[in-house]
Amino acid sequence: MEISKDLTAASSTPLVLAILAEEDSYGYAILQRVRELSEGRLEWTDGMLYPVLHRLGRLGYIEGRWEVAESGRRRKYYRITAQGRLHLDEQRRQWQAVDATLRGIWRTVGLPGPADFTMSTRPLPAGG
Repeated sequence: MEISKDLTAASSTPLVLAILAEEDSYGYAILQRVRELSEGRLEWTDGMLYPVLHRLGRLGYIEGRWEVAESGRRRKYYRITAQGRLHLDEQRRQWQAVDATLRGIWRTVGLPGPADFTMSTRPLPAGG
């Protein structure tokens, strides 16, 4: 399943902030974490990630610092700021509202949500 560019773009801010809330990280590691979390369904590129990081930095949600890795190569590590954590919390509330709204409408039109699908695949109890 390919996730649309619009949905990918909309989810980029909360994903990056949440990853940095776990721990400080650098660009390539962020790309790998997104791939891992999405089970390969989100394939971000450098060209998509770095503008997001620069925008979040301008907004004061993250800060960057340069470090030298064991390989001797310089890497820019990013960390979430206190303002970024507040924004992440607001983003979480907004996404939860969107999720609840979609689940509600999908139930209304007869489309199973993830919980409904899981329940429908369980075997029926004996005698039922």
